[in-house]
Amino acid sequence: MSEYFNEQDAYFRAKKKVKEIRGFYYNLTCYCVVITGLFILNLATSREHLWFLYPALGWGIGLAFHGMSAFGLTFMLGKDWEERKMREYMENEQHFDNQLKNKISNHEN
Repeated sequence: MSEYFNEQDAYFRAKKKVKEIRGFYYNLTCYCVVITGLFILNLATSREHLWFLYPALGWGIGLAFHGMSAFGLTFMLGKDWEERKMREYMENEQHFDNQLKNKISNHEN
């Protein structure tokens, strides 16, 4: 039975990962289309000041972080950090629950 849950767990993790990567490619496509449009608009209105670079840079930085996250290239807050934090919160919650149960049982006695 546990093997079934492990396979199901792996399936859902893989499905989530594919969804993250698909989201990145969607973001990348939108970036290319919009920035190209802004570039054309910029050249059509004022060639002296290349203002399209500002949104290209801002969105590009966000896109880079999105790509690093989608493909597992996060250095500081990677998957290990996330799992450690989740375990820490779960242990703290369990510790709090145990303390509460002890207080209730001591109060009843």
